[in-house]
Amino acid sequence: MKKYLVLLVLACLALTKTTAQDSLAVDHESDSLIVESQDTVLLKTYASRYNPRKALLYAAVVPGLGQIYNKKYWKLPLVYGGFYALGYAINFYQTGYIKYKNELFTNLNMGYEGDSEIRPGDTHTTSTYRNAVDQYRRQRDFMIVIAGGVYILQMIDALVDAHLKEFDLNPSLKVTWQPSVEQNALIGRTSGVTFLVKF
Repeated sequence: MKKYLVLLVLACLALTKTTAQDSLAVDHESDSLIVESQDTVLLKTYASRYNPRKALLYAAVVPGLGQIYNKKYWKLPLVYGGFYALGYAINFYQTGYIKYKNELFTNLNMGYEGDSEIRPGDTHTTSTYRNAVDQYRRQRDFMIVIAGGVYILQMIDALVDAHLKEFDLNPSLKVTWQPSVEQNALIGRTSGVTFLVKF
């Protein structure tokens, strides 16, 4: 069956009328393509308008500026919301770290170094303060690393988004969900959802 299909395709290709190729001229300075035939078509790309290097540089200098350059304004609340949440978490853990570190130093200066000795007016031992200081410092440092990751991620997003501005989408490409009902002799009537891709 496959042999016949290949032969049929080859026969169709052999019978088609061949035409002469049109001449192409590429203007590198304006980054455009000119096709010279009966009609001249000038296709301009987005490359001159959206430079990926500029988007990366803008995002590196000011977080979110690369998204503004790419005209993706809806990403700004994600970038600044992420930085705000991480800043809040860093501040929270830094405050706890300083508080428990001061309590630990107070215990050490007063001579309460044992695990069972509790300073008068206090409810925690020195080892509990040591554990709390270590935990708050670890969490603070982890949040700082995540903030660095968000910073790099928004730079990569601006770069990739500027590169994808040139990507041409087929206007007839559609993806839809629609309800479906099927009648089957064995199972009977079934209903569900169909994922439909048209191109």
